[in-house]
Amino acid sequence: MKTTDDQRYRIKVSVRSDYLPDQSEAGSHKYAFAYTVTIENLGSTPAQLLDRHWVITDTNGKVQEVRGEGVVGEKPYLKPGQSFRYTSGTLLATPVGSMHGSYGMIADDGTRFEAEIPAFSLATPRTLH
Repeated sequence: MKTTDDQRYRIKVSVRSDYLPDQSEAGSHKYAFAYTVTIENLGSTPAQLLDRHWVITDTNGKVQEVRGEGVVGEKPYLKPGQSFRYTSGTLLATPVGSMHGSYGMIADDGTRFEAEIPAFSLATPRTLH
């Protein structure tokens, strides 16, 4: 499966992250973050999200890869112009990190493709300029 430039299969992914101080324990090196993802079908063909692949990196250089079916227990089906939004979370051992990845998609015509999840930062307040 690969990322496609075909205009029929245009999925835009945008992410907003938030630090969760109530679920974090800095003394124990546990920093909790929530991230809200919006997936938009900007193409001309309906498509369904089948699976996800996340790469999560902290400032110690520790990399976690997460693969699985769907997102938050769902496999959203998006017609052209439709979007799907969900919120999930992750824990880091450092106050700063980043995430990126991809969603495995299948279009109504049977074409499998990947929708890129652009890199975004995870940071506690006042740690990044």
